[in-house]
Amino acid sequence: MRLKHSIKTAYNGLAQNAARSLLTILGIVIGVTAIILVMSLGQGAQNLILDQVKGMGTRTVIVGGGREPTGPSDAGQIFNDSLKKRDLEFLERRENTPSLKYVMPLVFGASGASYQSDTFNLTIFGASPLMEKIFDMPIKDGVFFTDEDVRARAKYVIIGNKVKKELFGSDTAVGKIIKMKGNNFRVIGVLAERGQDFFNFDEAAIIPYTTAQDYVLGIKHFTRFITEAQSEALISSAAEEIKITLREAHDLTGDEKDDFFVITQVDLASRLSSITSVLTIFLAAVAAISLVVGGIGIMNIMLVSVTERTKEIGLRKALGATQKNILTQFLLEAVMLTGIGGVVGILLGAFLSWGVSLAIRTFTSIVWTFSFPVSAALLGIGVSALIGLIFGLYPARNAAQKNPIDALRYE
Repeated sequence: MRLKHSIKTAYNGLAQNAARSLLTILGIVIGVTAIILVMSLGQGAQNLILDQVKGMGTRTVIVGGGREPTGPSDAGQIFNDSLKKRDLEFLERRENTPSLKYVMPLVFGASGASYQSDTFNLTIFGASPLMEKIFDMPIKDGVFFTDEDVRARAKYVIIGNKVKKELFGSDTAVGKIIKMKGNNFRVIGVLAERGQDFFNFDEAAIIPYTTAQDYVLGIKHFTRFITEAQSEALISSAAEEIKITLREAHDLTGDEKDDFFVITQVDLASRLSSITSVLTIFLAAVAAISLVVGGIGIMNIMLVSVTERTKEIGLRKALGATQKNILTQFLLEAVMLTGIGGVVGILLGAFLSWGVSLAIRTFTSIVWTFSFPVSAALLGIGVSALIGLIFGLYPARNAAQKNPIDALRYE
């Protein structure tokens, strides 16, 4: 029997029980849809994170206190107090770090802000005027604070767009006084709306780092140093100069471990990409379990189909059909079921992914891009067909090995 005849016979066999065939492929459809959805959203999340990291500039080098966090158990490292004013002075000396263009100290914490009877919980960033340039923070109203304000420990604050709306509504915020940690701060600027960023500056307040240390956080150390190399070619040199300078400032010698860590934007992007990729693959693997469940369902239905069509098998064998013909027919039925399920799952997964992406962009401030995972679609089709072969093999062999005389007598 030619292959096209086998395909036609398999199709007719499925069409005779169209409702049952459609219900049978639901497991495959759900599994492939889940894989496409997870992979698409995972790629979208990865793109979002990497775009935010790159937005800080490819020449950025970040210095943190304590050992570099590698997991949840190291989360407390962000509160390490190893970065001090002396370290900042060492790094700012041109003879120590000739490859660096600038160094910006950064501290952050959480606080409530109040204006009259309204309150809002926000994130406080203590920084220098360089923050406006590093994080590309356009001011909608007012101005940014100056280096003189930093030296004077001025109680000035720039607030995010959402903070302004929550505390002042449609009124002008610039010039008003808000209270944080029992201190009065004059609003001198309002940031333009940014949307969900690597940091959510719409829900933040930015003040001079000296003010944040003395009046808000009550600390003498820094959380991070944000630095920039003179050029992309000098990134590695800048990172090495920072390590040597800080080891000297901390009197670390020989094999003593660093009490700080240095990471470039390239390193950060690579690590975040790896983390999101591993997480996406893990979730896709969990979703793929439903494919196995769907395969078992197909095998069960195919066994029922073989039993119901025993006389048909006997008649075909009596008319000259070989075991290979019968085996091919039932295998094709199983593969067609899973193949159709795979295609429907890909289309449904792509549609749902696009819908979720649209909803995220519409109802949140996150700049989310839809991404269709071609590799996942190809994998879904391949795995679906493979499952059809694997779980369809036993019912097909069972059908092919039936004795034609016994099959014709079957009631």
